[in-house]
Amino acid sequence: MEIERAREDLVVAGAGAGATVLLAILSSVGAVPPMSSIAMLAPVFVYFAYLFSRKGGPYGPWDTARNWAAIAILVAVGVLAASFL
Repeated sequence: MEIERAREDLVVAGAGAGATVLLAILSSVGAVPPMSSIAMLAPVFVYFAYLFSRKGGPYGPWDTARNWAAIAILVAVGVLAASFL
């Protein structure tokens, strides 16, 4: 595995894991209404989508690790917003 590919995987995995941990902490301390485990794991599912979509190229200009990390964070924000509804 190339070091650049490993760094990209780490960026997306870190964003997904960090967002998941933040959702779990916010839910456990009562800062947000209770949410299901599946909803809390939604940012990790973005990482899995990233991981399993990397089967060879060609990749478009929008298919970058930074954009996948941003999607994971946006999914977490969406889960937070949905938990208040």
